[in-house]
Amino acid sequence: MECEKCDYKNGRLPGCAPLGIGTIPRQCGDSPRYETEKALVRGTLFPGLDLPLGNIVNSSVPDVPAAELMALDFAAHDLSLYLDTHSDDAEALSLYKELLSLAKLGRERYESLYGPVSKSELLDAESYTWLQGPWPWECGKEE
Repeated sequence: MECEKCDYKNGRLPGCAPLGIGTIPRQCGDSPRYETEKALVRGTLFPGLDLPLGNIVNSSVPDVPAAELMALDFAAHDLSLYLDTHSDDAEALSLYKELLSLAKLGRERYESLYGPVSKSELLDAESYTWLQGPWPWECGKEE
């Protein structure tokens, strides 16, 4: 089968290649939501979308100091994806703002105890502290 001559923007497909149209069903609003820690473990904030691959399910939140922050950031991100298609959901927007606020407070608390979460947090730092410990997985270990 001969491929048509197309420029790089169109790719190279056989002349008889079928076209496919992908669809994503619209998620219903007012659906139940997991608590942030459970959402992190399950990989989704929405129980209706909880379809584990191979029926393998994580069972617990990681035992690290940043676990609460990870859960808040994950839930906020998952909710932002929902808001991309449900921008008129005032309740979801209110929850999103609440999660962002909690994540901000959590990040400040974490950084006061353990240092920056990301290198971008070093903007106002007086020295380069990124490599100073302890790293999250080292917390609680005897030196």
